[in-house]
Amino acid sequence: MERRAFLSSLISGCAGFTATLCWPGPQGRAAELIETIKRIKKSVVAVGTYQRLRRPPAKLLGSGFAVADGRHIVTSAHVIPKKLGGTPQETLAVFIRTGKQNAEMRTASVVGTDRAHDVAILRISGAPLPAVRFGDDQAAEEGLDIAITGFPIGTVLGLRASTTRGILSAITPISLPQVSPQLLDPKMIRQLRDGFVVFQLDATAFPGNSGSPMYEARTGSVLGIVNSVFVKDTKERVLQDPSGITYATPIGHAKVLLKTLNLGR
Repeated sequence: MERRAFLSSLISGCAGFTATLCWPGPQGRAAELIETIKRIKKSVVAVGTYQRLRRPPAKLLGSGFAVADGRHIVTSAHVIPKKLGGTPQETLAVFIRTGKQNAEMRTASVVGTDRAHDVAILRISGAPLPAVRFGDDQAAEEGLDIAITGFPIGTVLGLRASTTRGILSAITPISLPQVSPQLLDPKMIRQLRDGFVVFQLDATAFPGNSGSPMYEARTGSVLGIVNSVFVKDTKERVLQDPSGITYATPIGHAKVLLKTLNLGR
C-alpha cells in the first residue's frame, strides 16, 4: 500500500514539475512547441533581393535567422546570389513580417562566408532582431524532437514563416565512398577528403527553407542550418531521382565563422 501511495503521489506531482524532470505528454509537448515557435518566428527572416521597379519587387531565395547582436543573420551561402541583376537598383535584402498584413524590407550585406560548409553571415540595417539561442550540436542525438521554421517555396505561399516538426533521424557523413571509381569526380573526392557530418531530418523542407534554423522543439535551441541544395547535391549526387530527405548543417560551423568575425558568444 505504501508503494502504491508513493507512485500515485509521484505521478500526480509530475504536473507541477518542469519539463526537465517530467517529460510532458503529447498535449504538453504541443503547448511547449507553440511557445517555442512564437519566440523563433521573431528571429527568422526571408533572404532575397529587392528591386523597386521589378514586379514583384521582392524575390525570395531562402531563409535566415538573427544571431549575435541581432543585426547579423545566419543563412546558407548558396542562398546568396553570386551577382545581382546588374543594376544599382537591385540590392541584397531580408524581409521581416511585422504584422498580419505588413512586411518590412531591410538592406543586407555579406560580412562572412564559409563555402566549404555552405554558411554565410549577413549584416542588416535597422533595429536589432531577437537573436536565437545556440544549442550544443555535438551533443545532439538521433531521435531528438526537432522543428524547422522558414519560408518554403519563396513568395508562392506569401511572406509567412511556416514550421515543420520531425526528428533528427541520423547523423551522417556529407559524402560516402562509392562502389565504383567511375562515380567519383573532383567535387566528391574533395568532400571525401575534407568531409564533415550533417544532420538527416525526418521533416519536410523545400528550397526556400535553405538557411532556416533547425532547433530543439522543446527548448528552441538552434542546432543546425537547414540545407536543401548543397548537402543533397553532395550526398545524393549519384541518384537519378533525389529523395525528399531534409538535411541540416550543424550550427557549430556558423559559431566558428561568427568567432572569426568577432561576433562569437
